[in-house]
Amino acid sequence: MRLFGTNGIREVVGTTLTPGFALRVARGIAATLPAGSRIAVGWDGRTSSPSLARLVGATLALSGHRVLELGLLATPAFQYSVPRTGAQLGVMITASHNPREFNGLKCIAPDGLEIPRSWEEAIEEAAAHLPSTTPGFDRIGSIQASTEAPERYIDGILERVDVEAIRRRRFTVVLDCGNGASIPTSPELLRRLGCRVVTLNGHVDGTFPGHLSEPTEANVGDLLKTVVALGADLGIVHDGDADRAIFVDAAGRYIPGEASLTLLARDRVAQHGGGVVVTPVTASQSVEDAVRPLGGEVVYTRVGSPTVTHEMQARQAVFGGEENGGLIFPEFQLARDGAMSAAAMLDLLAHHELTLAAALERIPRYTLLKEKLPCPAEIRGKVLERLAAELTPGSDRLLTIDGVKAFRDGGWVLVRPSGTEPLLRVFAEARDRPRAEALAAFGVEHARRLVAELAPGGK
Repeated sequence: MRLFGTNGIREVVGTTLTPGFALRVARGIAATLPAGSRIAVGWDGRTSSPSLARLVGATLALSGHRVLELGLLATPAFQYSVPRTGAQLGVMITASHNPREFNGLKCIAPDGLEIPRSWEEAIEEAAAHLPSTTPGFDRIGSIQASTEAPERYIDGILERVDVEAIRRRRFTVVLDCGNGASIPTSPELLRRLGCRVVTLNGHVDGTFPGHLSEPTEANVGDLLKTVVALGADLGIVHDGDADRAIFVDAAGRYIPGEASLTLLARDRVAQHGGGVVVTPVTASQSVEDAVRPLGGEVVYTRVGSPTVTHEMQARQAVFGGEENGGLIFPEFQLARDGAMSAAAMLDLLAHHELTLAAALERIPRYTLLKEKLPCPAEIRGKVLERLAAELTPGSDRLLTIDGVKAFRDGGWVLVRPSGTEPLLRVFAEARDRPRAEALAAFGVEHARRLVAELAPGGK
């Protein structure tokens, strides 16, 4: 029974993610830990999150564990707190950037990293074979609330940047919280960095009335306009659980995640005089172009922050992240971190006395495009197998680390399965936009045809 995807469990509330489903997963989690373990529980701002958190927490307590409720938090703030509370496990109720009808669970190990696949498998096995009874009244655990996590997290970030240098710049920042879990931490962090902060969508609302949770360019039009209207230095937007940050320059231009990944990777490698940068196969070629002249090495992985963070840990990487705005600063914590990304970007601009637009002029630029198309989960493997066979002729090189990545025609195209939704994701990159668009169309056309042929009832 496979429950966990690329980044935890994510399902539609009321369809798959029912009270019974959540209870079964919680009992499975409980069974993988010694009796009386300390388990931290947190949640994001989705409408179902508080209820699911309390259901999960109560089930863990009734299974004999000591539950510490950390409350509404950004996922990286929760991850930062898990090792600092002495918890043997953290359970975060979140669906990150998924649409509002989704929710899920993400499990965090005692060191703050997402649990490895072996632990996920143990939970899945336990959930599939639950005993008919739970511990008796004399072995029931406890539930305790804590309110210290937001302040602890903000203080930790402030220790990792040059606060006085940032304050001297007196940045004006428009922060779009997206009605999500960044609200208890990111506005206060920026204020303590001396920024004049204007917030958009600054109240928690799990229906995401301001815009959809994923911070794509199409979803943040109000932010782009507000930055220009106020003459702000930059804009920042988080996704629903604030493990990502996307930036907007003073001219109201949306900065794709691959550009901020490249810019901050270059900065971190320069600071360390070299080092390893870990990123998935979806990352832009610009990362390699930017860090290699400075003694940096890029290591590619499958998509998914658990894969990236564990590889970073193994290789003692100086930086890592994904092209979607999820950046990882190992000296702070091995987790995608939207607030730390915001502080690090301000630190970079302050130290180099640059605007965001000027900083971006210093890095190689490619055009990276992203598409997606529906694909039933049961045929994804066959689609990718057929796709690899079809794309081998005419490609300079083919990678199958995660999906099928073909280097051809002055760029590359990647088709890979989503780890959270019944989709195929298509990425294409080239130096110029027309070539990138042609590669994206090429990938979508081939994938769509194969889905139609291999779907039940297809040709």
